[in-house]
Amino acid sequence: MKKLLSIAFALILAPMSVLATDFQEGTHYTTFSQAPSNGAPQVTEFFSFYCGHCYNFEKNFVGPIKDGLSDGVKFEQYHVDFIGGPMGVEMARAFAVAKVLKVEDRIKLAMFSAIHDAQKQFATQRDIKSLYADNGIAEADYDKAAASFMVNAMMKQWKKAQTESGVRGVPAMMVNNKYLVNTGSVSSLDELTELLNYLAAK
Repeated sequence: MKKLLSIAFALILAPMSVLATDFQEGTHYTTFSQAPSNGAPQVTEFFSFYCGHCYNFEKNFVGPIKDGLSDGVKFEQYHVDFIGGPMGVEMARAFAVAKVLKVEDRIKLAMFSAIHDAQKQFATQRDIKSLYADNGIAEADYDKAAASFMVNAMMKQWKKAQTESGVRGVPAMMVNNKYLVNTGSVSSLDELTELLNYLAAK
């Protein structure tokens, strides 16, 4: 969703032009599930390490969005598997491993930078483990986490959400596992955050 990156690039300091009461289904968001929301409200970003727009979004907008969410609203990231061929699945596994090993922030930027700044090619899982080793994670620790129930369950959860939401491009935003945000319908970062908070509270 290239439009996601045009939201506030030129208008990032623009005042909100839409009130929460003006957000309309079919214009600002779509509902893909009628199941009741369970647990804490959650905003989810679908992304891929192979996506340059996702890298830019990570560096410039994830932080402000997280800071702008209402109290009690969680922010999560799910790695999609439909970019990069077979390595798309391995990159999703790599991110799940990073979350389980609690090195998510370190690995995210290292992986993004390796692919988009250094133009490194990742052709096998061994290439991924080499990057982890460069960032202080032993191959044995990677292998143990990669084979764990937690990583497999996480990947299944991401795949299920990816399929049910119908997301086809990244970065994309989902709220409460039932609303897919139409990021092209808003014109500023403030407006996007307002929309996310509005949906989180529905």
